[in-house]
Amino acid sequence: MRFPLSWEMNMKLEICANSYQSAKNAYDAGAHRIELCQELSVGGVTPSYGLLKKVIAELDIPVFVLIRPRGGNFVYSDNEFQVMKTDIQLCKDLGCKGIVSGVLNSDKTIDIKRTKELVELSKPLEFTFHRAFDEVRNPKEALLQLIELGADRVLTSGQKTTAEEGLELLKELHSIAETKITIIAGGGVSSENVMLFKEAGLTEVHASASTTKEDGNSMFSLPMTFSDPIKIKAILDAI
Repeated sequence: MRFPLSWEMNMKLEICANSYQSAKNAYDAGAHRIELCQELSVGGVTPSYGLLKKVIAELDIPVFVLIRPRGGNFVYSDNEFQVMKTDIQLCKDLGCKGIVSGVLNSDKTIDIKRTKELVELSKPLEFTFHRAFDEVRNPKEALLQLIELGADRVLTSGQKTTAEEGLELLKELHSIAETKITIIAGGGVSSENVMLFKEAGLTEVHASASTTKEDGNSMFSLPMTFSDPIKIKAILDAI
């Protein structure tokens, strides 16, 4: 059963869901939105067609989809970029609500031309520039560029390992953003620290709220990570 949300809540929680079960856990716990991806061990990649279709068809929650063709850096070949554009069109056809993506140049600046293509192709869906932002050399300049490109959100830890460590830059970016773009704090967000971001004026946070389960049934097994409904509900209760 889906937990009721207080009408007074003014901060949104986006859950990074890496499987159907994680997405369902986010839905059941009352999260406001999910970012659907796979392979969190490499920072997330584009989810499969089957996962996309099942989540969008069966769960009544806004689904933003990570468009990232591989792990590693955010500088893409022409072939990789074509794959990204094809995946965006597929997500639109399936009925998702938003796209999460972005492209950098090798000098750690935003690839304006390609990112603009992705933003335009994503319309009318909302577009979030993902944590590639945490690698840019000049985050304030990059934020202004993303506003100019028409991006709706920026997911960032304030260029630190965790959003709590990057809180000062998050505050500065939020001040620059005004109402033109939304800053989402992501990276180590939990029930213990989420109020720091709310008190700083941020209106959205991003968390995996994950628990790891060991699986010893296969010689190829790695620990399985899933979004934990108890942790999700704890963050919602805190805000």
